[in-house]
Amino acid sequence: MSDGHRNGAEPVGIDELLERVRAEFVRIGPQEAAAAASDGALLVDIRYAELRERDGLIPGALVVERNELEWRLDPLGSHRAPQAVSHGLRIVIVCNEGYASSLAVASLRQLGLHRATDLIGGFQAWRAAGLPVEP
Repeated sequence: MSDGHRNGAEPVGIDELLERVRAEFVRIGPQEAAAAASDGALLVDIRYAELRERDGLIPGALVVERNELEWRLDPLGSHRAPQAVSHGLRIVIVCNEGYASSLAVASLRQLGLHRATDLIGGFQAWRAAGLPVEP
């Protein structure tokens, strides 16, 4: 195709894309994320190093840079993290403000990680809710 569009699909803006992917799963707030973590869910922090160094970490969260996420969380992958034990694992993705995490969840769900979700408002909402942060 000369216009570069796959299968004749029209391009979509990022706001519409976010709306579409978020319609596929239930996002959770900071208190729900903390409760999920205490029930065995895996919190995964995908923020880049500079933000983690500046703002701190959620205790117990697995840090995986966004560009490695699918490889580290795919239970069938050769580069998986030890925590990536099954497609049924409850995963809560945390980015800085809750945008990149939604796109990451869409990608993880394509890998069959059907219980993946993200934290509304990201790390900033977690911290604003007064939940634990370590330097």
